[in-house]
Amino acid sequence: MANNVKLEVKFSGIDTKEIMLQAEQVEKIHQELRAKQAKENFLGWLTLPTSYNKIEFEKIKKCAKKIREDSDVFVVIGIGGSYLGARAVIESLTPTFYNLLPKEQRKTPQILYVGNNMSGTYLNDLVELIGNRDLSINVISKSGTTTEPAIAFRFFREFMENKYGVKEARKRIYVTTDKEKGALRTLAKKERYETFIIPNNIGGRYSVLTAVGLLPISVADIDIEKLMAGARFAQEKYSEENLKYNDCYKYAVLRNLLYQKEKNIEILVTYEPKLHYFIEWWKQLFGESEGKEQKGIFPAGAEFTTDLHSLGQYIQEGRRNLFETVINIEKQEANVQIHFDEDNLDELNYLETRTMDEVNHKAMQATIQAHTEGDVPNIVLNVDKLNEETMGHFIYFFELACAVSGKLLKVDPFNQPGVEKYKINMFQLLGKPGYEEK
Repeated sequence: MANNVKLEVKFSGIDTKEIMLQAEQVEKIHQELRAKQAKENFLGWLTLPTSYNKIEFEKIKKCAKKIREDSDVFVVIGIGGSYLGARAVIESLTPTFYNLLPKEQRKTPQILYVGNNMSGTYLNDLVELIGNRDLSINVISKSGTTTEPAIAFRFFREFMENKYGVKEARKRIYVTTDKEKGALRTLAKKERYETFIIPNNIGGRYSVLTAVGLLPISVADIDIEKLMAGARFAQEKYSEENLKYNDCYKYAVLRNLLYQKEKNIEILVTYEPKLHYFIEWWKQLFGESEGKEQKGIFPAGAEFTTDLHSLGQYIQEGRRNLFETVINIEKQEANVQIHFDEDNLDELNYLETRTMDEVNHKAMQATIQAHTEGDVPNIVLNVDKLNEETMGHFIYFFELACAVSGKLLKVDPFNQPGVEKYKINMFQLLGKPGYEEK
């Protein structure tokens, strides 16, 4: 199948025997995750590709169609897991300069993101870009009180009401929040906004295949049926508890074995610029899940060959605490052939009739060889092509690998207690009631 992910190890020092020594522990984690799923929060993603709410799924497609028909701009308001997954999928599966295309070529709203920072300059620039065009907004927050999206939503709610009037604005505001409680749920009920549910048993960074990600993805006219099909394929494939036959579990084991060998920084590498935000989603997934109790692999990202001209020297000869996981897309959607030039001043005629994709893959092979010879282990995840099924597969692959990897590390991969520290300090500095300094 086109969406099948194949794992390849490109380094020595860890053999099959060492990997399989973890088989019993992995099997226990496999059984523990499934036993706890029915009783505990934050494990709903495990069977989501087969158990998702079909009624809400159809509602998502219906609302997305309406937004495509009545809006030139669609503003997604959220931070972290509330927007990274959607943006990762949209930018992976739409043209590289999607938002710069004229509307006639795009045929869907220009999708913009806000509420992921607190820069007034960013917000003003966004409003200037929107101009007088018609828009709809989707605010995504379980509580409705997370500072960054709450400020952005307060601004855009007023903006929409001034532009359209209260009644019409209500038809253009879509809310994704908790099913029963929270400030945003209360407001949505009062104002009669169209609402979608963030399931209680799925944490933010695992929520891309819920309405959190699916509404913006569907607005971009990406086939969410195929996205879920890819995730279903992965759910079935990685239901195998035997480590010998499960590449997802092998990836989790390999990164932990490397961590034990003082390789404590993982760089997720792509040779396709469209995967930039997929790397950002992956960084949050692993960073929030594993960085606890002064443990964890630091998740970093690089886009090659671009970053070979900035980070390449360090990766090749810097501190030897790195390893790389490379996403290799074997077949590109489009290609460019290199032609003969009579002057040949750039000395590229030796590449005549070759394609950029072929050169890119040779650069990848050369880089993997150079880095592994320089003591930077490489794990390669090969996939046939980039499409909806592939993205669904990758999302499930990394979510499951992250959960297993966290358990191997003996931390809870589903909480993020450290995130609250800066918030408490900020609330004290800003004088928020109830947060006065002692």
